[in-house]
Amino acid sequence: MQTVRESGDGHVGVTVGELRESGVLARILAQLGPARAASIGPGDDCAVLSSVGDVVVTTDTMIEGPDFRLAWHRGFDLGWKLAATNLSDVAAMGARPTALTVALACPKTTPVALLEEIARGIDAACRALAPGCGVVGGDLGQAPVLTAAVTALGDMEGRAPVTRAGAAPGDTVAYAGPLGLAGLGLALLFQHCSDEEGVAHAEGLPELRERHAAELAAQFAPAAPIGLGVVASEAGATAMMDVSDGLALDAARLARASGVALDLASDVLRGAFGSQQGVAVPLRAMLEGGEDHGLLATFPAGTELPAGFQVIGTVTELGSAAPAAGTAAPAAGTAAPAVGSLSVDGEPYAPGGWDPYNKLTTLGS
Repeated sequence: MQTVRESGDGHVGVTVGELRESGVLARILAQLGPARAASIGPGDDCAVLSSVGDVVVTTDTMIEGPDFRLAWHRGFDLGWKLAATNLSDVAAMGARPTALTVALACPKTTPVALLEEIARGIDAACRALAPGCGVVGGDLGQAPVLTAAVTALGDMEGRAPVTRAGAAPGDTVAYAGPLGLAGLGLALLFQHCSDEEGVAHAEGLPELRERHAAELAAQFAPAAPIGLGVVASEAGATAMMDVSDGLALDAARLARASGVALDLASDVLRGAFGSQQGVAVPLRAMLEGGEDHGLLATFPAGTELPAGFQVIGTVTELGSAAPAAGTAAPAAGTAAPAVGSLSVDGEPYAPGGWDPYNKLTTLGS
């Protein structure tokens, strides 16, 4: 008797347990395009990649339950997000993404069609966000819930890596990509498509997708500005990182790594990101929403910023309380910024944002 399980896409059909590993892998690999850097791709013990510079590598794991809900996520969207979240880390180093490896573990009752949709989403994200990048290998296993571990590789192509540790006092703080929309999308899902215990359900989800298309698209399939990582590096970025856990939290991390303080300008943030795709985005959502996967970078003062980057503040010198661009000087007696501290309009700001053990689900103004 054939066992079926309905996925988040509504797929029913042959399951992973029935098709077995070789059959499942054949179906998945058929959805994936090649990686330009691979001289040997999937199917051998290892893939072989060519590189002209240092290789960067990053890994991220997503688990059904704490990281995504199949009641909410279509397989294609989940695959896109798996790729985008790792590609953005590669971009944040100033590298060009070259390849992904993907390890999937799932129950035997998982429809193979769901894994095919995930593969199609991964491939589409690579083609759209990082042309030439592709899946070169991975693993398939069994687990109580759907679990994905993606490793992304990138080529520095002779450039020096742009780390979090290079920001200097007087540098301009800039941001590229959507900001706050993904956090609003998550808050809407918890508000309208989960019960009092936080258990996800799909009731009302089609209508929510229609009414809040921009917010949910940003949450499910982030439009990360991957190509701007190399551009920022070539423009002289002194520090850079992917903003996945919220602008405030990640800005404080960059400041701490660089041994400086950052001051952000709320009026600049509101002017640049307060309305996106027809959606009013509150300041708190910009600062704490997370999962937009934009790029936060610092540039030497006076640098002409690459197209796509917006000035949002300044790097302050320790022992001073220099205001961010477009803000008034702080009041007399304001404490000097501490190493790794964050301020908004010259006032200390306690970073909030995404934490895998304490996720934020409400974002007011």
